[in-house]
Amino acid sequence: MMENNTQLKEMIRSMVIDVLQGQKQETASSQPVKQVSRGQEPGVFDTVDEAIRAAKEAQLRFEDCTLATREKVIADIRAAMRPRVQELAQKTVEETGMGRVADKVLKLNLTLDKTPGVEDLITECETGDNGMTLYELSAYGVIGAITPSTNPAETLICNSIGMLAAGNAIFFSVHPGAKNLSRELVSELNQVIAKSIGIENLIVTLREPSIESAQEMMLHPDVSLLVVTGGPGVVKQALQSGKKVIGAGAGNPPAFVDETADIKKAAQDIVLGASLDNNILCIAEKSVVAMRQIEPQLVQEMVKVGCVLVDNQQDIQRLVDLTVLPNGTPNKQFVGKNASVILDAAHIPYNGDPRLIILRTPKDHPFAVIEMLMPILPVITVDSFDEGLNVCLMLEAGLHHTATMHSLNMERLNQMARKMKTSIFVKNGPSYAGLGFSGEGTTTFTIATPTGESTTSARCFARRRRCCLTTGFNIR
Repeated sequence: MMENNTQLKEMIRSMVIDVLQGQKQETASSQPVKQVSRGQEPGVFDTVDEAIRAAKEAQLRFEDCTLATREKVIADIRAAMRPRVQELAQKTVEETGMGRVADKVLKLNLTLDKTPGVEDLITECETGDNGMTLYELSAYGVIGAITPSTNPAETLICNSIGMLAAGNAIFFSVHPGAKNLSRELVSELNQVIAKSIGIENLIVTLREPSIESAQEMMLHPDVSLLVVTGGPGVVKQALQSGKKVIGAGAGNPPAFVDETADIKKAAQDIVLGASLDNNILCIAEKSVVAMRQIEPQLVQEMVKVGCVLVDNQQDIQRLVDLTVLPNGTPNKQFVGKNASVILDAAHIPYNGDPRLIILRTPKDHPFAVIEMLMPILPVITVDSFDEGLNVCLMLEAGLHHTATMHSLNMERLNQMARKMKTSIFVKNGPSYAGLGFSGEGTTTFTIATPTGESTTSARCFARRRRCCLTTGFNIR
């Protein structure tokens, strides 16, 4: 017996030595996570692997925190970002060359006010004779998020709030056209989080983003979910990664105005929605379809509230030649630019600082069928509701993103809503009401129509898990 005990102790000792030696070798062979300019740009890394490894370490700590801790982080982010709104808006316009500072201030405040947090993680429960089943939403881990140049700060803040609320860490693959602003914002958010709860690198990015780094991120084994806010090309590429993808696609939202509408209000709403941030929002009205009997009044009212009507065919053609490339895509030189910049370049006279350029076109005109992302709005005339609905379906092209309608006929409103099948449908209001601005509901800047999540929030960035208890908890 003594001999057996001695042998057992020696075996255990030998095993412990082997384990310790293995740990030493692993520690020696692994490369430490090195952060770029630590203390000056927290959360900013040189390589994708370093950034994601750091985010994973942070997330493992974060997932052990309470919901109250997540709520505190989000509250501190809102409080820290609010004094920065004006500066962020200014820097966005300066770097991207798109949009209006005042409009970006509105969008950023909307993001801070109406992006849902932990309260969006709804718990479901079923009970019966056989016990209880609980459904709860838990973290994915590290999320790889791609952000656009059109709404860089808004998307980054909105996604951060929702993804952190769900318990995740985030690697932001930002658009190179907004890299400086995005890098600064990631760094600042990291400082806010570290001060709030003592965890660094819950939000990370690269010093120099690129297409190659985005592709590397999509395939990284420690990224559990991809959230892509961008064009159809990058969404398609993400879908080929083999991972779970939430993809926000293109849109070409039409606005239909019938003869029963409050024409003055419809004109104001359309101009407000279509001109917001120079039309770079994917939900913004990209065309107007109007019944013939009210079209002249509608156009007149739109001119009254800040539009320039271009009705000379030569001028219209100059606008087309200026803003549409031979391959049928928008000229990026004018995407998100003020209407005055476009009019000046086309040598078309105007007064003041117009919000929007409007012109009458056929339904197949380039300005109608291309998502221009410019303050140029075509007006198309139809003779009946059925014709108008069919034109709207053709213009929206099955993207199922956003549409609006102005009418007092409830049957028509409901019929259009059913036929369009869009993620957002706004009745008798500006398109941005669908984001919760001058409308009810929460806001989002990732509208995932291609993958079906629609207007995303914290619950979209969490796994739905099921836990069963086979006895008890039925008190009926």
